[in-house]
Amino acid sequence: MLVRKKFPIVLLFAFCAGINLPAGAEEIPRAEESGTNAMNTAKDWGIYTQLTYVNQWHNSFRAPYAADNSMDAASRNNQTADITLMIGRRIGRQGEIWLNPEIDQGFGLSNTLGMAGFPSGEAYKIGQNRPYPRLPRAFFRQTVNLNGENEQVEAAVNQLSSSRMANNLIFTAGHFSVTDIFDNNTYAHDPRSDFLNWSIIDAGSFDYAADAWGFTNGMAIEWNQGSWTWRGGLFQMSEVPNAKVTGLHLQHRSMVSEIEKRYVLNGHPGKFKLLAFVNRAMMGSYQDAVALGQQTSAAPDTALVRKMDTNKGIALNFEQELFADAGIFLRGSSNSGHTEAYEFTDMSRSISGGVLVQGNRWGRSDDKMGIGFAHNMLSSDAKAYFAAGGMGILIGDGKMNYGAESILEWFYSFQLNKNWKLSLDYQHAVNPAYNKDRGPITFYGLRLHAEM
Repeated sequence: MLVRKKFPIVLLFAFCAGINLPAGAEEIPRAEESGTNAMNTAKDWGIYTQLTYVNQWHNSFRAPYAADNSMDAASRNNQTADITLMIGRRIGRQGEIWLNPEIDQGFGLSNTLGMAGFPSGEAYKIGQNRPYPRLPRAFFRQTVNLNGENEQVEAAVNQLSSSRMANNLIFTAGHFSVTDIFDNNTYAHDPRSDFLNWSIIDAGSFDYAADAWGFTNGMAIEWNQGSWTWRGGLFQMSEVPNAKVTGLHLQHRSMVSEIEKRYVLNGHPGKFKLLAFVNRAMMGSYQDAVALGQQTSAAPDTALVRKMDTNKGIALNFEQELFADAGIFLRGSSNSGHTEAYEFTDMSRSISGGVLVQGNRWGRSDDKMGIGFAHNMLSSDAKAYFAAGGMGILIGDGKMNYGAESILEWFYSFQLNKNWKLSLDYQHAVNPAYNKDRGPITFYGLRLHAEM
């Protein structure tokens, strides 16, 4: 097996540790997120950087058979690393433009295959041995004031400081991630600082438009009115499932709408969100693929039966602060399940949730610990397809003895100093890739993250 070395980008970590830049994170902050200890280098400019290294290992596990998309049953270890520079400039009074050039390196376990709820949100579907450059975000944002009291928006990553009215419209357009704006959750959404598993940090059945790294071209609008927010977006899907987004077109497109209600319960804030999406692209029907496979005495393949089709879905997202230093979260999602998964992962139904606690309860106020779970399922059409030997985006063992994929994750994040965090991560997966004949699998992870 090829040894995938990571030392070139790790040297960049050591070099950048001495750079005196403001603190940062990776996602576009939403309208309600204004608190940060970061500061802009100048009134009309923002410059931030982040570095993340993840090392994951899993035990050997029972696997009587395997195929191209199976996770390697032998004990394996892989690493991923990235370094990002976030640069922003004010345009006019309430407009801003941001660029996020990045250098990536590494591979997910088994080339990011073998589980629908993959264990690392820092692992992409494409990897390389050597560091390679990307531009995951290049977008413009414009705020339009409507009415209400003035509120101060503090400087943060991908957000300049400003003053705006409480009721407003926010327009975003360019290249970014759908989940920068939709399906956010305070306690589980950031693989660089909280949970790592794909189906815990995002709604697992939300097949959002994305290239193999999780980004796309699109536009979104947010209408903030009192304790309510409505969001809508139109995004470009790749021309072939699980591929790169190329050019500018809406022939293959995703439309997303989300309504959010904010409230206070016994003095503690909470949020409830309802999201709906409609994807329109060249998709293969699971039923058509199985029927063709039976006619030709071959394994079913959705690539052979693709036609313009639609996949619809919904996602519920709930979070509630219990105490000033602890909160819970819960997500549930579902899609039609009759067509192949297109961009995210092979999942028709999912429920996930958990709790996150800050470390001041045991004398370490900047540490945090989380425990989460995910229970992922397939539709009847998808079960028949994979049982007959079909391959998906992430899964496909050649055959399948179906069982829901269940995942438990625990992490602890140590604040080493002002800039650096070290996290330990543990995950246990039962029925990986919905297959009772394989697993269970235990994953151990180490994450090093810096914000400067």
